[in-house]
Amino acid sequence: MKHFILLIITITVFFMISCHATTSPKNVQEAVVKKDKKSEDVKLEEPPMDWPNLKKYQAENEKLASMKLKEPPIVLFGNSITEGWPDFSADFFTDSPYINRGISGQTTPQMLIRFRQDVVHLRPAAVVILAGINDIAGNTGPSTIEMTFDNISSMAEIAVANGIRVLLCSVLPAYDFPWKAGMQPAPKVVALNAMIKKYAEQNDHTYVDYFSAMADKENALKEDLGYDGVHPNAKGYSVMEPILERALAKQK
Repeated sequence: MKHFILLIITITVFFMISCHATTSPKNVQEAVVKKDKKSEDVKLEEPPMDWPNLKKYQAENEKLASMKLKEPPIVLFGNSITEGWPDFSADFFTDSPYINRGISGQTTPQMLIRFRQDVVHLRPAAVVILAGINDIAGNTGPSTIEMTFDNISSMAEIAVANGIRVLLCSVLPAYDFPWKAGMQPAPKVVALNAMIKKYAEQNDHTYVDYFSAMADKENALKEDLGYDGVHPNAKGYSVMEPILERALAKQK
């Protein structure tokens, strides 16, 4: 009888331990994951990779670091307006110190993350920062002009700390966005430009005023200077180039 009772107790304890093991958080998690993988209705979303697109210029940066340059480069840092510049005016970048580090669609928080890699580590003489329009469009989520200004001023401060001259560009005029209509960007562009200009004056940076030469009476991009109301065409870049070169000449 005693042996029979011991056998019953042993079986009971073993069963309890087995139940605990199969319902532990780890095993439950594994079971859910396996179920999700087999389910056709449930799809596991992978987190976005390389949000600031650091990989885009890594190879070019490494190549540039191994080259002996005639003079320190000048980095043009921005979004699609900067990235697309050579497509309309390749000669502007030929035999010049300009290094293009624009990435289409980017907002200032993305640019701030890659600022050291794509600007500081290139040891430029100066950086030309043109940014903010995609923040206003909400490309990476809602953003106030104060948030955008904070990111732009942070980039400027990093540049100064590393002995790099700073040129802060006005945001180009835009009345509406072809990819996100109804955002009414014009007054926001005007307000952000006022903040950038004031900051530049207070901190001995150069303000590059594209806006005044490219805006119409409604603070939209002049029709003959762009192809979609936001991005410059060849004529638009031909207006921008002498403005930038005059601003750079003042810093020498």
